[in-house]
Amino acid sequence: MEAEIKVCQNCKASFVIDAQDFDFYKKIDVPPPTFCPACRLQRRYAWRNERLLFKTKCANCKRDIFSGYHPSNPFPVFCHDCWFSDAWNPLSYGRSYDFSKPFFLQFKELFDQVPRLNLWQLNCVNSPYSNIIRDAKDCYLSFSMVIGEEVFYSKNIDRSHQLFDCLNVTDSEKCSWIVYGDKNYNAHYSVIVRSCLDSLFLFDCHNARNCFMSSNLRNKEFVFRNRQLTKEAYREELKKINTGSLAALDSLRGEFEEMRVKALHKYADIVKSANATGDALANVKNVRECFEGYDLEDVSYGQRVLQLKDAMDVSNTGVGSELMYEYVSGGAGERNLKFSIASFGALQDCTYAGWCKSSANLFGCFGMKDGHYCILNKPYSKEEYEVLVPRIIKHMNEMPYEGKAGRVYRYGEFFPIELSPFAYNQSVAQEYRPLSKDEILKRGYNWRDPEAKSPAIDVKPKEVSDHIRESRDGILEKTIGCAHEGTCLDQCTSAFRVVPRELEFYRTQNFPLPRLCPNCRHYERLRMKNPWRLYDQQCMCDYLAYRNTVTHPHHPEGRCPNKFKTSYAPDRKEIVYCEPCYNAEVV
Repeated sequence: MEAEIKVCQNCKASFVIDAQDFDFYKKIDVPPPTFCPACRLQRRYAWRNERLLFKTKCANCKRDIFSGYHPSNPFPVFCHDCWFSDAWNPLSYGRSYDFSKPFFLQFKELFDQVPRLNLWQLNCVNSPYSNIIRDAKDCYLSFSMVIGEEVFYSKNIDRSHQLFDCLNVTDSEKCSWIVYGDKNYNAHYSVIVRSCLDSLFLFDCHNARNCFMSSNLRNKEFVFRNRQLTKEAYREELKKINTGSLAALDSLRGEFEEMRVKALHKYADIVKSANATGDALANVKNVRECFEGYDLEDVSYGQRVLQLKDAMDVSNTGVGSELMYEYVSGGAGERNLKFSIASFGALQDCTYAGWCKSSANLFGCFGMKDGHYCILNKPYSKEEYEVLVPRIIKHMNEMPYEGKAGRVYRYGEFFPIELSPFAYNQSVAQEYRPLSKDEILKRGYNWRDPEAKSPAIDVKPKEVSDHIRESRDGILEKTIGCAHEGTCLDQCTSAFRVVPRELEFYRTQNFPLPRLCPNCRHYERLRMKNPWRLYDQQCMCDYLAYRNTVTHPHHPEGRCPNKFKTSYAPDRKEIVYCEPCYNAEVV
């Protein structure tokens, strides 16, 4: 089919559905979407909470637990042991389909009764305050992780050990404040770094060792503020740097930001890939508008996706899966999943499924374990299932769910935001499309005011010792006030504590204690990365914006004619080059 221009029923903006999109929709037998890609992403992430944890009791065994669900939700919440046990049967909540009600209302009724797992965890040890993680040990307040040990206050981490305050890091160890990092060791306060060692304040550096406050380095050692030094001279200069003082560290962070803006920026951080648009991608092929992914093939509109094939509109998933559409959270070894959430793995041929594991041929099911041919958690024969599902799809189109603000949900739409168990401002959607309370309510979404609690603050931010050497063990018993005091839109917790392993790390690395709570620090890192949006731009290389070191053969003078899609907006200050110009100067 030829490309068509549609108007998003949510934001009213125009968007294009091209021939490649239509081919995929035909392949998996779904109608084209009525929401634009950005609103589809927002809708999925409104069904995902990572960071906000609530103290409660397991509804089954009554022991104290932390949960990602606010206690006001109607469904029971079980601890990990009880949820995965035989103490309950998801089939007992099954019900016949009611053709007098819209499908989404019936799913919501089921959804509100089936027990919920308190935190999404698989194969985890001693990590009770982390959510949506698998194969993790001794982790604390970390989220969206696959294989990690001693990871603190971090998100989007894979196969790493001893990380603090990191975002989008793989195969790294003993690092802190890294945004986009791979295969680093003892690197800190850096952005877009690969295979770097014993370094601080680097931007866009690969294979750099013993380097400080430098950018665009390749295979370098002993570079200090972008000046090549001898080993001895580098050591002497480094002695003058006082990272243990908060005042000094804040000054260095300001210097780093100035250096980052003046450095060369490649139009996109895409490596070892073919036919790809997006950012932060590695080893991908035939990928469109994807961000923060690796080992992908034939994937469109994906975010935080790994080891995935033949998928569209997917977030935080992958690990050996294929044929997925409108899916968010978890999953591994899946095939043919549509409009679903938070699988625990090994699902096949499922539509509108939530929090299910090791099942096949489900429609509108929740919490299923080893289930087959079920609708609304009620089992059917294969023949009955195959007759009833088309009837339900027809009914969904004839009696759609009419949500708030005029949104209409027929078959082919993901779950409505207003039915999510998470308030919009407490979901991951707030990280990527932040809205004020008035904006959230105007759109018909749910808002939840922060808990009306006033934690007893023992130490105000200004009272914390400036230098780490002045911090005593007694700080571990104190509650520190967050400098934002809950006035920001960063899910501020107003107060926080320092844990023993964290204090040990700060002392070893000579870094001061933080003044912001973990959530506010996380939002600081979010602002250090580019948005998940692409703009059409022309290469800025003109031999004037940046002092080039060589002549570029494809444009020996004047401005480079190359154009590209980039996540750098046209009004930003960074100097953005196409790949040939960038490689001529940096690689």
